[in-house]
Amino acid sequence: MAEDPRTADDKLDDEHYPAYTMGRAAELLGATPGFLRSLDEVKLLVPQRSPGGHRRYSRYQLRIAARVRALVDNGTALDAACRIIILEDQLEEARRINAELTRRRASS
Repeated sequence: MAEDPRTADDKLDDEHYPAYTMGRAAELLGATPGFLRSLDEVKLLVPQRSPGGHRRYSRYQLRIAARVRALVDNGTALDAACRIIILEDQLEEARRINAELTRRRASS
């Protein structure tokens, strides 16, 4: 595996850098490692793997997992919670694209 040329500060600022082990991620979420594995199984979160094959999670992935956990804790089934998160993210992306296109049209 090639060495990452980024500095420690760059990695800490990168919300997609896989800085958290499964155990630490579960602890931060107040969840179990099994909960995180279930998100991997349904392909909502696909954590990076360390050279030894251990799952590593980013801050971005932990935010998604926390959103799912909140829905599940409020009685939403895991598969429905995952679908809600996906649809929310698609809606946010569509809004971002729409705003960008509106800005371009207004400036031309």
